[in-house]
Amino acid sequence: MVYTCNYNSPIGNMLMAADEIGLTGLWFEGQKYFANTLPDEHIPQETEILAETKKWLDVYFSGEEPKFTPPLHPEGSTFRQAVWQILLQIPYGQTITYGEIACKLTEMKNSSRMSAQAVGGAVGHNEISIIIPCHRVVGTNGSLTGYAGGIDKKISLLELEHVDMSSLFIPKKGTAL
Repeated sequence: MVYTCNYNSPIGNMLMAADEIGLTGLWFEGQKYFANTLPDEHIPQETEILAETKKWLDVYFSGEEPKFTPPLHPEGSTFRQAVWQILLQIPYGQTITYGEIACKLTEMKNSSRMSAQAVGGAVGHNEISIIIPCHRVVGTNGSLTGYAGGIDKKISLLELEHVDMSSLFIPKKGTAL
């Protein structure tokens, strides 16, 4: 069974979902792919995993790096799982490019190349925002692209982590990258 509850973050309301194993979803209300893996049948009830997730988010939004991770149970293909494992290794307050993730995957899979666009698709379909830190992924030129929660939230999260924003390119609305 999947359980849900809400979290009111400083940058927007969030929906959390968990099963008996771990957190299955953490979405900003209205984001792209909002709750798209949430089963129709779920129970609005705070569980131990959801309470631990709230504590993690409280620490994170206080401006500190949480020293623990709630149990996670993201569902996705083997490829997406591999990408999400790399995301979990990005240090707090740092960024990585889609291309760098693709290079890490080629090393892991001992293959000749990997598409940064395929990596982008996996990053974009991460169902556990913030904790699996897809907001720390940037374009090759430092551009802030592709955050399901919106570029404004990505900027807020990176600023909260004290990322050096001077080397990042923030596109103006309507600007094609």
